[in-house]
Amino acid sequence: MEEILPGIYENAGRIYTASADPGSSVYGERTVEEDGIEYREWDPRRSKMAALILKGFREPVIKKNSRILYLGAASGTTVSHLSDIAREGVIFAVEFAPDPFTSLINLAARRKNIIPIMGDARHLERYSPLLSSVGLLYQDVAQRDQSDIFLKNAGLVKGKGILMLKCRSVDVSAHPKKVAETEAAYLRKNGIRIRELIDLSPLEKDHYAVIIDIL
Repeated sequence: MEEILPGIYENAGRIYTASADPGSSVYGERTVEEDGIEYREWDPRRSKMAALILKGFREPVIKKNSRILYLGAASGTTVSHLSDIAREGVIFAVEFAPDPFTSLINLAARRKNIIPIMGDARHLERYSPLLSSVGLLYQDVAQRDQSDIFLKNAGLVKGKGILMLKCRSVDVSAHPKKVAETEAAYLRKNGIRIRELIDLSPLEKDHYAVIIDIL
């Protein structure tokens, strides 16, 4: 295994995280053992963060002590890998839908650095009192107003932002690249500093990752 980012490893074109809960599968992922360490394969077709890394993203935005606000945590596929990396940090994992939230609770019961929060990302006033000192805002929400949701929550964070932009959710008729550029311009107009706009295809069709500095 070669460490390509803090806590993220590469071998033969696949990426892995060292499991914080050895012997337990989260979503049926492949595992390998090396030098007594169990590594979980990070599937780029199940996780947009994995797709971003395999597209060449090499900025160390997630570290062992990272404190992350994750909007749209779903059942915890990506959250589980962030949990492997940020072992001395915490992930505030916000999810609105009851069914995936049940799986998220079960995941958090085994991993003490995950705090599951059932809530609507549009109504941050309902969960912001639970947060403290967040350095990364990670958003994966399939809504038409996903840029506005990011803008509302950015004030809770000082550090970095990753917005996984679902272009077809914004405008199903427009070309995804055009949607991404329009949304990026809207974010800039509202004071957001965008560092990169990265097309995640073919691993994640019609998705762009927006890499952001939150001052």
